Amino acid sequence: MKIPKSHPRYRSLTTREKLVEACEEGILAVQGLIAHGRGESFNYLLGERTIPPADVAEEVAAAVLLDSERPVLSVNGNVAVLAGEEVVALAQAVPCQVEVNVFHRTEGRVSKIVDHMRQFSDIRILGENANAVIPGLDQPRGLCEQDGIFSADTVLVALEDGDRTEALVEMGKTVLAIDLNPLCRTSRKATVTVVDEVTRAIPRITDYVKTLKTDRNNIQSIIDPFDNKKNLEDAIQHICESLERLGF
Repeated sequence: MKIPKSHPRYRSLTTREKLVEACEEGILAVQGLIAHGRGESFNYLLGERTIPPADVAEEVAAAVLLDSERPVLSVNGNVAVLAGEEVVALAQAVPCQVEVNVFHRTEGRVSKIVDHMRQFSDIRILGENANAVIPGLDQPRGLCEQDGIFSADTVLVALEDGDRTEALVEMGKTVLAIDLNPLCRTSRKATVTVVDEVTRAIPRITDYVKTLKTDRNNIQSIIDPFDNKKNLEDAIQHICESLERLGF
């Protein structure tokens, strides 16, 4: 479908077309289309922009990635299609590993996502050698790589399901989540939640990583005061105020 650039929802509609194409190619699960629509509704409530609580969390996420010994960026189909190149740029900036990890898992689909990610860089993309299981998650959705997510001390998950987020926290990992819904279990269970759209959030985290790398002395002072519950409350309050301004 050819969408005219004059359309007021041009970016939203072209993004949907991109996801539909990825679904037809087997990169994205059909269920991923539903998840995107749900997230898009919250993006409207945020005014389709990065709100102050998200900005705070993005800086904290960058600081945590730099403070970690074995950080891993977890990528599912939606993230690969929407922000694959941005994920690679973040991985290179930290630096850290990238692992494809999906809810609706088939080996063929994982390979397609890995191939999709490899077009952006020659960095190693994990996920095809699933030789470990996240405790508490039934196979195949609990499968991961021993040298990747299983051994990580920090995992960044975007557009993730609450079960996996909770299971990773139970393993003792620091979990950084990017999710537009501040009410979902992923947001509530994560260590640090960025309530922002993934294509906005990841480049902003990358920018913070680059800035903080020039002065690592500030990292702990950024991490220590952060309260995820309070930050989520601030995000919800921002949504309520936005609705009030619109007359609701």
